[in-house]
Amino acid sequence: MTTKHSDVLIVGGGSIGLNAAYYLLKSGRKVSIVDAKEIGKGSSSGNAGHIVPSHIIPLAAPGVVTSALKWMLDPSHSPFGMKVSLDPKYILWLLQFVTACSEANVTRGIPPLNSLGQLSARNFIQMIAEEKFDCHHQEKGLLFLYKTEKAMQDGVHEGELMQKHGIPVSVYDRNKIHEVEPAALGDIIGGVHFTGDSHLDPAVFLDLLRERVRAMGAEMFENTAVTGFESANGKILKVKTSAGDFSAEQIVLAAGAWTPAVARDLRLDIPIQPGRGYSMTMSATKQMPSHALILGERRVAVSPMNHLLRFTGRLEVGVGSTVPDPRWIQRIENAAREYLRLDEQLDVKETWAGLRPTTPDGMPIIGRAAKYSNLILATGHAMLGLSLGPGTGQVVAELVNGKESAFDLSPLRLERF
Repeated sequence: MTTKHSDVLIVGGGSIGLNAAYYLLKSGRKVSIVDAKEIGKGSSSGNAGHIVPSHIIPLAAPGVVTSALKWMLDPSHSPFGMKVSLDPKYILWLLQFVTACSEANVTRGIPPLNSLGQLSARNFIQMIAEEKFDCHHQEKGLLFLYKTEKAMQDGVHEGELMQKHGIPVSVYDRNKIHEVEPAALGDIIGGVHFTGDSHLDPAVFLDLLRERVRAMGAEMFENTAVTGFESANGKILKVKTSAGDFSAEQIVLAAGAWTPAVARDLRLDIPIQPGRGYSMTMSATKQMPSHALILGERRVAVSPMNHLLRFTGRLEVGVGSTVPDPRWIQRIENAAREYLRLDEQLDVKETWAGLRPTTPDGMPIIGRAAKYSNLILATGHAMLGLSLGPGTGQVVAELVNGKESAFDLSPLRLERF
């Protein structure tokens, strides 16, 4: 079997891989994409569709471990779960995560997450306008709803921190929240509105992006699993796949939660654990929420998408299955009913589970791999793979083309671990 030669080979056809392809093609590079499954149908397609430049605080932050332990004592409502395992890599990841839940990690994480989030938000607006993508993009912000004074105070405090970093925030009292969001139940006492955020239908967006990338000339190889690599003298010579071998001038590894398994042959220590999340999508309800929402105490995301409504929730660290647990689908619906006026019977169209690639410090891994001269890593975006896609795509293209990055990527390099 002959080796296929590519200019740039992207391993992974999800949000990050497709966005990288888009910006590389725009810069004049030739691109091939390989994916073990269907391109554009992975872990971003069933998510909340929130574009959140406000999410500048990394997942690993002070108080997270305490909250996680409390949540796990109330398993029927907990937004967080974890696999019980003696796998040494998993235990090491957990120890690294606990260590990273510090003020120092937040201080280190905010500048790159803020820069990447703002870049992505600008790129979304430009791409959707230029390409005329009809993906139900709504620039109405992200509204957090609260039922208790304690959660409301915590939300206001977090909002104040974000305001210091240039994130626009509005705080609403009981009267204002019901004026702004009529679908909220009467016992909602207030809310925090991140007005610079937006949302869209992620499956529609990724379908449109995939077809645009194909039209721009990308070669796409679906159902093509990477089985290994050949390398010599610090360079990857061959990428072995189920459809034959590929060689490439530059390789972008953007395989999400599967990155460590795909990269096994490369002997790179990539500390990523899968984090399973769930969504349920239904026909529009009689009283649709008018905003993308986060249900504060329950950590459930709500996304109105044209004639559909989606609820998204739960983070199960270390769980590698994409089969949704029906108990958690029901619990997510129950949580939504605590906050919103919903129809007695929901017309559920889809239940879904996807894997988020989660690093121990809660920040993505983006940069050239020190070990291989022609390898760029773009992975570990956790719940923000959709939101940070266009920004990551741009900086990956800059790395491939040897240009100065839009912002300092050094805090995101693999070698930080």
